[in-house]
Amino acid sequence: MLMLRESLATTTSSANDDRHAPPAVAVLLCTFNGGNYLQEQLDSISRQKDARVSIHVSDDGSRDATRVVLDEFHERWREGELRVSQGPRRGHVANFFSLICAPIDADYYAYADQDDIWDSDKLSRAIDGLAEVPADLPAIYCSRTRLISEGGAVIGLSPLFKRPPQFANALIHNVGGGNTMVMNKAAMQLLRTVGPVDVVTHDWWTYMLITGAGGEVIYDSEPSLLYRQHDDNLIGSDMSLLARVTRFRKALGGRNREWNRKNVGALQKARHLLTRENRQILDAFCQARDARLVPRILGMWRSGVYAQSGLGNLAMYTAIFLKKL
Repeated sequence: MLMLRESLATTTSSANDDRHAPPAVAVLLCTFNGGNYLQEQLDSISRQKDARVSIHVSDDGSRDATRVVLDEFHERWREGELRVSQGPRRGHVANFFSLICAPIDADYYAYADQDDIWDSDKLSRAIDGLAEVPADLPAIYCSRTRLISEGGAVIGLSPLFKRPPQFANALIHNVGGGNTMVMNKAAMQLLRTVGPVDVVTHDWWTYMLITGAGGEVIYDSEPSLLYRQHDDNLIGSDMSLLARVTRFRKALGGRNREWNRKNVGALQKARHLLTRENRQILDAFCQARDARLVPRILGMWRSGVYAQSGLGNLAMYTAIFLKKL
């Protein structure tokens, strides 16, 4: 009987320890020839406060020092787990989907790029916000970023978005970079329910699907990381006049219409998961895209879609006028 009491006491103590342990966060990190900056990123993840962090890496066939950096980090990091798998080698979107759909269990999930530097409270701030959301409601946290040069000098901030992060906005653009996104279990389950889809980026898709399904987005106006700007960036945040003009010209050249074609196709695949109101917004958006000029403009206006700024809305309606959205 004494042994039973001791066993029960040990079990109870273990259960209490688990109950008071920090939340488990799975960091989903995709790498490809990122050896130049990867060490700083890994170090910043290892310094996260108030979270039990595991890092799940999908390497998409790096030919530089990336695997060496990962191996060395694995040898010396004792506070968490590092697991490395082979990526599908079909681009960064497919690489992230390989991690999204992997059997990784955690309380929260965070996307990570290979060349940023996280603030030490990045995850704890996200968890504090997400913990206020009902566990069965899909939710994501995202934030602004501090932009840094290739050498690490701070050169500015990402845009501050002030309008609500909703599905009608998500159809136009993404408010939160994937490198800032943290999501709860319900959000990850929603992504896995749909599975891999042909979209522009994994983070924009996350914003569209979560809002479309009636989930919640927590947008933090305070930056949570240093976002490195360099020539190898897939999608940067250059806010210079030249960069804005270049993006505007590409949008009017048909790039955004092709992007929307992909995104709409993926949303139609997940149509049964969207709320009734958001299905109506999606239908109005799709119908207006292919209508004649006047019905196209009126249809887009009635759909309620919007950008985050006056300049963004001007660009959006210019693209609508030219049938480039």
